[in-house]
Amino acid sequence: MNPALRRVTLDARMESTTFRTLSDVVLAIAADHEVDSVLQRIVHSARELGGARYAALGIPDGEGAFASFITSGMSDELIEAMGPLPRTHGMLGAMLQSPEPQLTDDITADPRFRGWWPRAHPMMRSFLGVPIVARGEIIGAIYLTVKEGGGQFTEEDQRLIGLLAAHAAIAIENARLHERSRELSIVEERNRLARDLHDSVTQRLFGVKLAAESALTLLNRDACAAGVELKRVSDLAREAMEELRAVVFELRPASLEAEGLATVLRKHVEVLRRVTGQEIDLKVCEVPRLSPQCATQVLRIAQEALSNALRHADATRIEVRLNGHTLTVTDDGVGFDPAGPEVRGQRLGLTSMEERATEAGGSLTVRSEHGLGTTVRLELAP
Repeated sequence: MNPALRRVTLDARMESTTFRTLSDVVLAIAADHEVDSVLQRIVHSARELGGARYAALGIPDGEGAFASFITSGMSDELIEAMGPLPRTHGMLGAMLQSPEPQLTDDITADPRFRGWWPRAHPMMRSFLGVPIVARGEIIGAIYLTVKEGGGQFTEEDQRLIGLLAAHAAIAIENARLHERSRELSIVEERNRLARDLHDSVTQRLFGVKLAAESALTLLNRDACAAGVELKRVSDLAREAMEELRAVVFELRPASLEAEGLATVLRKHVEVLRRVTGQEIDLKVCEVPRLSPQCATQVLRIAQEALSNALRHADATRIEVRLNGHTLTVTDDGVGFDPAGPEVRGQRLGLTSMEERATEAGGSLTVRSEHGLGTTVRLELAP
């Protein structure tokens, strides 16, 4: 075969393979309805399609910071070593000011480069940034850096990531709309449950009150009749408890099933931040699809560990990490001796977490030492 023709044929095959990959990515993203999961898929796909060592996707919060900054190609240890999320300035901010993509062989030579990185930050030169635009508004940006093989990003890379960004904008908007719709459904369901509580449990409790008052009236003049009323109090209280259990059982899985573990955990942490004023750092990455029962146990373990840290640790900082099949809750508080006598009062909570971990098919470890804080770690079976 003629060399020129062979080259054209190879290029055509490569382009066909690339766009088939892009098509598969777009279909996968479109089928996902959780915002966090969509963002993670996009950033992984961008790194693969652009042949980059590192990729990130930033969603600004409108106040000079990122509401979400999802990465691909960086280990948890590297992310931890680099510290807090970046701000929307320099080249990262430039992608959020103009819908035009940015392509450079050396990011450090660009006049918008701020001239410094955190100490643990890897060296980066080649750079491709593509804004994500939805209905004329820049809602985020995809960042690629360090072209694999030591080369530079090309205009073809820019075109390909631009196509991904266009589909990403649609997918992000759809996922957000889907989440809002689920939130409205949850509000409606909670209103229904409130009505159920009023119609059933509240009435039963009112009956308990009347029966107790009747028993008190009869106690001194007719012990037998008072005993009948007290039996009625017991029966009504038991029925009310059963009603409450049924409502709670119905409510808990509904929220997780509708919103997903990552979203429910994020909302729980946000409520704790507002109520306690405590600094709680949450990072969620690549959460697998879990059964409703398993997701419930993971959430309850996270809630129990956070509750213990807030009540007992006297911590200045609490960190929550949900990465793949691993959950960790760490604080820099006073710590304790897990085998010491002071733990006896908290043993019920630790035992509950261990039982939940077993029910979820995982294992729980608690590491702590006086003055060195505490780490609760849940490992689920893959």
